[in-house]
Amino acid sequence: MYGFRIVDKLQKIDEDIQRKELKYHNKRVLVSKEFTFDASHHLHCYEGKCKNLHGHTYKVVFGISGYVDHRGLMMDFGDIKEIWKNDIEIHLDHRYLNETLPPMNTTAENIVVWIYEKMKAALVKEENKDHYIGARVEFVRLFETPTSYAEARREWMEE
Repeated sequence: MYGFRIVDKLQKIDEDIQRKELKYHNKRVLVSKEFTFDASHHLHCYEGKCKNLHGHTYKVVFGISGYVDHRGLMMDFGDIKEIWKNDIEIHLDHRYLNETLPPMNTTAENIVVWIYEKMKAALVKEENKDHYIGARVEFVRLFETPTSYAEARREWMEE
């Protein structure tokens, strides 16, 4: 029942499946991708371990929703990675966050909103505007440790 099997015939477009069949639905769906980065920071006006310069391996999780195109794709995971690499990670990875982010206390709560805003701006850029149908950031979750995170949600950001 669970044995190894070689596919008898590879499905061919326009022969075994028609192009109009690629798009199965018209529902909003959410895709999610996560990334890690290493950075240092310290907190101002705080009496605790984080007042001293230290580092974390952060994890960021994006939830992006929209509608599928004619191929049944909402957004390619590679496109999310490209936005992350070009527009966001360059400011974060192996950086001193107090120096590279806008003036703010570099708390997870502040950083997650900044990341949300950067991803939102990237999705509405002219070259992406018509490419991703109804795309919007639903949430960004920033883990400072494996068990501690801050989150920004669309409904909170658009009040």
